Amino acid sequence: MPNLDYTDMRSFSTPTLSGRAAALALAVACAAALLLATAGQADAKITWVLKGRGFGHGIGMSQFGAQGFAKNGRDYKTILTHYYTGTSLGKADTQTIRVILRQGVGSVKISGATRATGGRDLNPEKTYTVKRNGGSIKLYDGDDVVASYSNGLLITDAGNPLTLFGTAIGGVKNGSYRGGMEFSESALGGMNVVNAVDVDDYVMGVVPGEVPTSWHEEALKTQAVAARSYALATDAGGSLFDQWPDTRSQVYRGAKAEVKSTNAAVRATAGEVVKYKGKTIAAYFFSTSGGRTENVENVWYGASPTPYLKSVEDPYDDASPRHTWTIRYSQAAMQAKLGNLVKGKLRSVRVTKRGVSPRVVKARIVGSRGSTTTNGTTLRARLGLFDTWVSFKRVRS
Repeated sequence: MPNLDYTDMRSFSTPTLSGRAAALALAVACAAALLLATAGQADAKITWVLKGRGFGHGIGMSQFGAQGFAKNGRDYKTILTHYYTGTSLGKADTQTIRVILRQGVGSVKISGATRATGGRDLNPEKTYTVKRNGGSIKLYDGDDVVASYSNGLLITDAGNPLTLFGTAIGGVKNGSYRGGMEFSESALGGMNVVNAVDVDDYVMGVVPGEVPTSWHEEALKTQAVAARSYALATDAGGSLFDQWPDTRSQVYRGAKAEVKSTNAAVRATAGEVVKYKGKTIAAYFFSTSGGRTENVENVWYGASPTPYLKSVEDPYDDASPRHTWTIRYSQAAMQAKLGNLVKGKLRSVRVTKRGVSPRVVKARIVGSRGSTTTNGTTLRARLGLFDTWVSFKRVRS
């Protein structure tokens, strides 16, 4: 059917209308159509498309990137010095790492023990109960009190791991742990239970919790050295303990998680740490960089620029499922997630400062009643982003 011009429209008019009246009717019809079209645009569905890269904080070593380097022929020493600029590898003194496993519990069952504080022999075939009773900690064999301690209790084994029954912080159930187990009064009431373990034995329980055990041996060695360095350079609990067993420190699953490949990587790098000017560094690591890591001060705001935590290219982490990603939100969902950052109705998210990678450092949330300044970390938390490397697009459909 051909397009209709004004003459054609007249031929469809009511016969009693004059030419002038027909023209007026046409004008009204066109105006109505325009209003309907405008209303349709106003009511059109709005979708926010958030495109990003990476998974994690973006500082230090990318674990998928390290695996990529290893598969492309780099050894663990080369990989580590790539991610931690200006560093070298050295040896650390043997040290005990104290990991808190239970906090504020009334009683705990333990087996595999051969010795308790004061030189008391225990039977590794038995399951003992440790309870806090008033101002003391008591050790029970069934209903019988074996001993009572006013200054805490240390239980050790003769070389085989201890089994701690129940669920530890981090979710490990009926865990098996090398080293000794410390029981002390908790300020929360009950007891704190801390695993005191040699640093290399600790790292054997960390590596399989942080990366797939099937990864390339050089990637596993890289993770072992980074985990050992981080453990020796950081202190999460002051005098009470050194490390959490979860992502607040590193994921530590104890001896139960150990496998041949990761234990071999730990033993092959025994005692090795990453050093900068002779000092062991906090070797931060994360999952996926998206192609480039970031300067520490551009993610942890207020942190001082650190020579070994600088942005570097990361060409081989594209095997990660979070190398690139896209998240979509409706207008209502986007507004709800940003919450009080939005003044009025959400109009746009404008990035005003990016880092080197370029992760978001600062942004402005523009609403119908004004704007609010925020940062990349806040946006990541509010919007459930995998990383702060992200762009925002408002699409009207």
